[in-house]
This record gives sequence, structure tokens and C-alpha cells, in this order.
Amino acid sequence: MKKSKSADDTDASALVITRVFDASPEMVFSLWSDPEYVKRWWHPRAFTTPVFEMDFREGGAYRYCIRTNGTDSWAKGFYREITAPERLVFTFRWDSGDADHDAETLITVTFESQDGKTLLTFRQEPFASVDRRDGHAQGWCQVLDGLGDFLATGGQTR
Repeated sequence: MKKSKSADDTDASALVITRVFDASPEMVFSLWSDPEYVKRWWHPRAFTTPVFEMDFREGGAYRYCIRTNGTDSWAKGFYREITAPERLVFTFRWDSGDADHDAETLITVTFESQDGKTLLTFRQEPFASVDRRDGHAQGWCQVLDGLGDFLATGGQTR
């Protein structure tokens, strides 16, 4: 898996991460559409995902919990566009009760075939500051590492 991340420090509003996975777009896309698979890789290192509920359809919702050291963090959103296996668009918002922390963002994930592999581009926006964007970048890079590990190990969790 080739890793890269880009975030333009002059544009605090958008986070863009790209990765190349050694699997077809159909395979990579499918791992975003089934809660049993998503629970296995959708978390930063040192976290688990004990709950991932999803109604995977346009207009459907998702809700999940990531856990570390006995502390739960919840997030939720709605699927706005599902074009298999090319594109996902969904909202994201933490559910902590802190309005500033829980500001809604929009995530767009594209899956492009590239020499038998998948170029995944992840874009999340808007962010109110570079610090908020970079905090999300750290977490999402680890989540995408988990997806790569999941693919590389044939579905084993980390």
C-alpha cells in the first residue's frame, strides 16, 4: 500500500488524503458498505470499534463508537451519495455534546482503478482551523492504515 497525505496549510477548510491499495475498487468499496467489515478497521490505533450501525443507502444513517482505555467516543452521519464502486459522500459529526467539537463536515471518498489497484482519495471539509483539520488527519490516516492492514491480512484485525 502506497501512502500519501496532503493538506494545504493555506486552506484550513479541507483535508485530503490519498492512498493506493492493492485491491480492486469493488473490493475496497465493499469494505465501506458492510458494518461487520467496517467494525474491524474503522478506528485509529489503540482504539476498537465495538459498535457500527449503518443503513447503507442514500439518505440512510450511520452511527458508531470508538473505544480506548474504557472511554467511548461516538460519531454519526448520513449517506448523501453512494455510487458503487466509484464514490461515497456522507456527513460526519462527533456526538460529544460540545457544539464546536461536533461541527458537521462532509466526507467524499473516491475509488479509482489504477493498474489493478485502487487509488482512494478521502476529502473532509470544512474545518474551522488548521488544528482541527490536522487532528482529523491524524485519526483518518490511522483509520486508512487499518483498512490497508485489513486488506493485506485478508480480513484479520489489528
